[in-house]
Amino acid sequence: MPDISMTMLVVLCIAAAAAGWIDAVVGGGGLLLLPAFLLGLPHVPAAHILGTNKAVALVGTTGAAITYVRRAPVDVKNSVRIGLMALAGSMTGAFFAAGISSEVLRPVIMVVLLAVAAFVMLRPAFGRAQAGEPAGRARTVSAIVLVGGGIGFYDGLFGPGTGTFLVLALTAVLHLDLVTASATAKIVNVCTNIGALAMFAYQGAVLWQLAGVMAVFNLAGGMFGARMALRKGSEFVRGVLLVVVLSLVAKLAFDQWTA
Repeated sequence: MPDISMTMLVVLCIAAAAAGWIDAVVGGGGLLLLPAFLLGLPHVPAAHILGTNKAVALVGTTGAAITYVRRAPVDVKNSVRIGLMALAGSMTGAFFAAGISSEVLRPVIMVVLLAVAAFVMLRPAFGRAQAGEPAGRARTVSAIVLVGGGIGFYDGLFGPGTGTFLVLALTAVLHLDLVTASATAKIVNVCTNIGALAMFAYQGAVLWQLAGVMAVFNLAGGMFGARMALRKGSEFVRGVLLVVVLSLVAKLAFDQWTA
């Protein structure tokens, strides 16, 4: 485990729990957890931050996926197909991520955060749209190749916002309602996390002790968030997500400016 204070460890664990909750409800827990790593471990190489983030997220995402599958109508077969393509994409992205520095990573995360914030603000109906007609074969193939492969590659390369992007893409391509899209995204996310983590572990870029401690909190947050999403839906999280995203953008922008 890196040399960090007890206070910072507590902060990271709280961030892991909050990220698990956000990720399970609307996706995008990495928007909180990855910047928290960057802020809390400024001298740790970016590849190790990305690898540790994947190890933590895998546990929470798996717990949320199991909760969803037990209670929501999920097409597990299609979810696994998309997930396998995403796994291949995430391994490829993780391979290229090894050479990325935190100086490059920070502005990229800021752009992603701003894009998500703009979407949430410009789409007040986000989370309330009902599902349309079931997707045909062409849409299913598109979801497997484009959603699985494309977003999987992004998840392995950078990661933040993957859950949110998956929910949006699955809703648009497969005409799923938001809860079902969130459930499907969790299964796909498990696959992408496995693929990316395998590559990071092979490269020795995972802080296993820190990840083990934080994973417990991420699991608790993920399972609680999945239950809350099934019970209440996702609309109530929009305000919280927007505040978190804008706060992180402001903090990262300040750090980038002072650096």
